[in-house]
Amino acid sequence: MQLSVVIPVYNEAATIREVIRRVKQTPYQKQIIIVDDGSTDGTREILRALNDPEIEIVFHEKNQGKAGALRTGFARARGEFVIIQDADLEYDPADYPKLLGPLIRGEADVVYGSRFTGPERRVLFFWHTVANRFLTLLSNITTNLNLTDMETGYKAFRLEVVRRIRIESSRFGVEPELTAKVARLGYRVYEVPIRYHGRSYAEGKKITWKDGVQAIWAIIKYGVLPSPAGDHYGNDALAVMDSLDRYNDYLWQQIQRYVGRRVFEAGCGTGTITKFLVGRDLLVSADYDRAYLSLLRKYADRPNVRLVQVDFSVPDWPFATPAAFDTVICMNVLEHLPNDTEAIRQFYRLLQPGGRLILLVPANPWLYGSLDRALGHYRRYQLGPLVALVTAAGFRVLESRYLNLVGVVGWFLNSRLLRRYTLPRGQAALLNAVWPLLRPLERLRLPTGLSCLVVAEKPREEAVA
Repeated sequence: MQLSVVIPVYNEAATIREVIRRVKQTPYQKQIIIVDDGSTDGTREILRALNDPEIEIVFHEKNQGKAGALRTGFARARGEFVIIQDADLEYDPADYPKLLGPLIRGEADVVYGSRFTGPERRVLFFWHTVANRFLTLLSNITTNLNLTDMETGYKAFRLEVVRRIRIESSRFGVEPELTAKVARLGYRVYEVPIRYHGRSYAEGKKITWKDGVQAIWAIIKYGVLPSPAGDHYGNDALAVMDSLDRYNDYLWQQIQRYVGRRVFEAGCGTGTITKFLVGRDLLVSADYDRAYLSLLRKYADRPNVRLVQVDFSVPDWPFATPAAFDTVICMNVLEHLPNDTEAIRQFYRLLQPGGRLILLVPANPWLYGSLDRALGHYRRYQLGPLVALVTAAGFRVLESRYLNLVGVVGWFLNSRLLRRYTLPRGQAALLNAVWPLLRPLERLRLPTGLSCLVVAEKPREEAVA
């Protein structure tokens, strides 16, 4: 295990040497990244005098705030885990084992060090504590997390988390921004008690009431208003889909009777459907994106579950033998592949005779717009040509229909008219709330919808051949 420690520094000449000494004493193979954010008090000269192969130093010519320093540090991180270490001695590196414990055990993707549940802390400013608890409460309301200390400077991450999150804020607005985006992307968050040795303003403390106002705005901007959480819009789309628990339950009810005991899930994403499949005799959940697979590590210790990285766009998938599965589930993946015909053939190869393919794809080419482009869709489908594509590969179609009629209106509004690049979470929450009232429309089997569902079977005659 290698640990990357990112140390943002601004005017900390009095403490930087001691912070480095303590970090180096921690019992881990480390990459220490120090980002000097335009210091003017002699900190830069101290750093320039260092000659240590374990330390990488980056100098910002202009002050960019803590968020800017973290952007630089995260981009250079190479360790399996990443810790933010302030340079002011308020946080003790001796607490690294606490922060890293849930990550090493595979229980968490992000760990917060709480100053309010720790065994000891320096007693200082009452109103700072009130402000911290108020900001944490606001953040929890927008993220549905139950943190005790959102504003903590001690946070630890898996590397793929910091690589995926796009930091946009400046100064101390980065704390609520990171929290909002971690929650939006569905990462597992743990909180552990840490020691805290707060500084007085005479000792160099820099945060002011202005930073509190900025934090409130960050909570609203990143927790309430539509904004991308990561560098790829698919992150947010999958997070929104995960929030549609009533609609996802409905989707599962539509396909459950077709699902066998040995299942290959092509494109597991963040696990929206995976959670319904983990009780099968064998589940192989595959995705091209390692960050998505990391979200499913909570299932990795089950002997019947395998997580594999697969590039579905290449001609052959060498990870599985032919006829290894009785079910292939491919939901909202086929539209991302340049050659959907070849993918259908590969699904046919993986299935045993009598095995079933369950396909869900976006419907209606006339709905193709800004959201599709942002999500990397090559196409949207009409039901007839999709059935023909599946039949041409050798399958016998058991069921084919459109789903989610009301979704057509929302997609047309956001993707074609408003030309948005993210799915509005408020609209998704509304759809989820009223879905029980809309379900009767689905029984009408209307000739359009936001998605196409096709269930097909590999002929049993294959066994004779």
